[in-house]
Amino acid sequence: MNHEEDHQERRRVRPENVSDLTVEALGSLSKALETTERARGHLYSFHQLTGTADLELDRAVALLRRAGHEEWAALVEREVLGRNVIPGHWTFQVVESYDRTYYEPFKKAERDAVATLAEGRAHLYEAEMKERRRTHGHRDHTATPEETR
Repeated sequence: MNHEEDHQERRRVRPENVSDLTVEALGSLSKALETTERARGHLYSFHQLTGTADLELDRAVALLRRAGHEEWAALVEREVLGRNVIPGHWTFQVVESYDRTYYEPFKKAERDAVATLAEGRAHLYEAEMKERRRTHGHRDHTATPEETR
């Protein structure tokens, strides 16, 4: 990569022969993936929160027993402690299935589309929006981090 190509990549200049519609489509695909990243984060939160709650049940069962409520302790231990969140699955299995079945293929499709249709230049839509919206010559509106030096 020569200096000009390197500079264009850092500024995310659109490659020749990439149409407005392609840039818009890749922007939409990236936005959908970013939303999926957030959903995946919520799924991991669900996994961790459910696991934390399940571990806290050990304490609840012990306290119920100490308080003389053996029948309630036994019920919570039997009916809730260590229970599947959906048939046959603990939360780690839900996360693994989501990653394998949905997230990883989605991420690969987006990465491959950017590589093929935009020479690997991600976020062209956003980069072009930034260029349109920034105030040229303003120190807090530079195109790249290098320009702030």
